[in-house]
Amino acid sequence: MGPPRVNGVPAAPPSPNVPWAVPAGAIKPEPLVTAATALAVPPDLEQRIQQLSLADVVDLALRNNPATRASWAQARASADLLGSARGQYYPAIDGVATLSRTKSPATGTRSAGQRTEYGPTITLNYLLLDFGGRSGSVERARQTLFAASLSHNATLQNTVLQAESAYFTYMATLALLGAERSAIAEAQANLTAAQQRFKVGLATIADVLQAKTALSQEQLNLETIEGNLQAARGGLAAALGLPANLPFDLAPLPSAIPVGAISQSVDSVINEALRNRPDLAAARAQAAAAAADIRVARSAELPSLTLGSNAARTYSRPPTFAGPSYGITLGLQIPIFNGFSRQYDVAAARAQAEAISALADQTRQQVVTQVFVSYYALQTAEHRVATADDLLASAQQSVQVAAGRYREGVGSIIDLLTAQTALANARAQQVQSRWQWYSSLAQLARDAGVLGVRGDTPFSFTPDTLVSPQPINPIRP
Repeated sequence: MGPPRVNGVPAAPPSPNVPWAVPAGAIKPEPLVTAATALAVPPDLEQRIQQLSLADVVDLALRNNPATRASWAQARASADLLGSARGQYYPAIDGVATLSRTKSPATGTRSAGQRTEYGPTITLNYLLLDFGGRSGSVERARQTLFAASLSHNATLQNTVLQAESAYFTYMATLALLGAERSAIAEAQANLTAAQQRFKVGLATIADVLQAKTALSQEQLNLETIEGNLQAARGGLAAALGLPANLPFDLAPLPSAIPVGAISQSVDSVINEALRNRPDLAAARAQAAAAAADIRVARSAELPSLTLGSNAARTYSRPPTFAGPSYGITLGLQIPIFNGFSRQYDVAAARAQAEAISALADQTRQQVVTQVFVSYYALQTAEHRVATADDLLASAQQSVQVAAGRYREGVGSIIDLLTAQTALANARAQQVQSRWQWYSSLAQLARDAGVLGVRGDTPFSFTPDTLVSPQPINPIRP
């Protein structure tokens, strides 16, 4: 017998090397990317979609990222489960309406007859005492709610970090593109100078060919960076939750990207993380929820006291059987033996609580390590900025000297091209070092649990001694 058919086709592939033919209508088709996808941009941002600031980038990411919607829905579901758990403290009241038609056969003492009965019944059941079962369930739901809401906070911070990282990568690549265009202009000037010197007999054809080679290399670098820019743009669009082909652009920034030295010690930042990291607090809440499970399991070993009642009104034809009825019960349930299952449940709950508590301790260690690494990565990035600025200044002077020597005929084209290659590398390192500092700052803020939903950080910094401070909102060095 073959597999069943679905929508007219076999429900499974006929063999391991044959793809399954998807039947028409089996899967809801994905909406195609069209010009209408511009509707993904909120109305308040439509007017400045070509001039997005960092605050706009973060705002778009938080609005559109599916991870934030999922974590928010999970937090709301946990809140509803807490409300459900609290319902155990209230009595359960149910209403039932019945209708029955009975026909009785004749007997030796009674003739055949028919009877119709109908009427409502209300029952009430209330758990009076269970030695911690209800309270444990409520506490478990409460701690689970805390963990879900704190996990949502962590998701927000991760989303902000993702958006900022994509923003910094795009802006750094854009700055590299500008630096490479400057390098191409200089390589073109070198080629022109070599050609002129060759025409008047002051240089050989080798100088011209070397200058052409250097220009071609710079053009190749430019094409590579242009491709990287499109890839960075796609990554930024993904972080924003927008189609990669949606036209958008970023607002221009000041030419100087200010940085500064963090004035807080690593110990103080670690303490900030221990106070503020939402994922660490969520891990502790999960451990508390597991501890509450021990109370729930233990209550199953103990007696429980219940109260029950019911009231009914029966209507009957003939009316002989009509009338009200009620009952009240008080029950005591005492667990005696069930194959040691309850004892094993308690032992398993204790072991599970110990495991989750150990995982929370592990999360604490990871938090401390992450902050420690991020703190010194930020310091390293700061030092690299200063070194890159010095390198750029030296490379510029070296090019000036090499160009002057070449014009005077006492220097070679090799010296000039080597100096300009070093200058191009120095420009790239300066661009990357400053944007890396901002990426390191965002990473440290996230690891410390203080990265705001607008990308702001509460750290204090010393002023940048290399450029006049013009902070890029919302990150403030």
